[in-house]
Amino acid sequence: MATKLVVKPQITVSHLSPPLPNSIEMLRTQKSTVSATNNNSPRLNFKKISRFGDWSFAQRTISLNKAAEQQNVEVSESYFRTDASQIKIELYDALQGINRGIFGASSDKKTEIEELVKQLESQNPTPEPTLSLDKVAGNWKLIYSTISILGSKRTKLGLRDFITLGDLYQNIDISEGKAVNVIKFNARGLSLLSGELRIEAIFKIASKSRVDIFYNNSAITPDQLMNVFQKNYDLLLGIFNPEGWLEITYVDENLRIGRDDKGNIFVLERSQEDKS
Repeated sequence: MATKLVVKPQITVSHLSPPLPNSIEMLRTQKSTVSATNNNSPRLNFKKISRFGDWSFAQRTISLNKAAEQQNVEVSESYFRTDASQIKIELYDALQGINRGIFGASSDKKTEIEELVKQLESQNPTPEPTLSLDKVAGNWKLIYSTISILGSKRTKLGLRDFITLGDLYQNIDISEGKAVNVIKFNARGLSLLSGELRIEAIFKIASKSRVDIFYNNSAITPDQLMNVFQKNYDLLLGIFNPEGWLEITYVDENLRIGRDDKGNIFVLERSQEDKS
């Protein structure tokens, strides 16, 4: 009698099979990487997956790792964006090519600069600057201002062709409660004559971050340059006269930001040149 050979169909158990060994190793590697780069990332429980363990645990683990990695990227970008030194780099880049903003800048550029200024102000390392006037004292150079000389003002002052506006400095003497603004000029028609407008003001502390400023005196030297500006001297003085109040919104070792009662923003960097 012939023997009938019965072949049982093979049972497919792929849905019960554990991950491949290299997949488990990959998960362990991801865990180590996330733990090393982000101590605040979720801690994952890597239990041994038995042959009859389910895939849902592995899938949850992968999802958590991806979320942790994404969180780490977002934290890193946020850190670099809000780090004061990085913001200052971006600010200096934004100020390139606009001549301190004195002769105007596009609205987009102004918006970009003001946003960076606000970010720095939010990280002011000296929130009570008038109680730490040693950080404010000394020589500063203006690198940006929303004060602008446009249209007829620029024409009347000869700042289109005849007169070139040079550097603007400020010296703050805290022992005398005095601030001196120095505005440099060059007159092309006078054999490139160099001169300056000096405006002296007295300041008094009004709050932990604000000073009141009172105009004291001013002068233009040499006399030849004074003759050039004499007709429009009041206009020139009106532009650069600091009288009013000034809120010191940011100051560190090499950068200072202020806002005045007229809505203007001033950004200055510390200068080693003595312009007092």
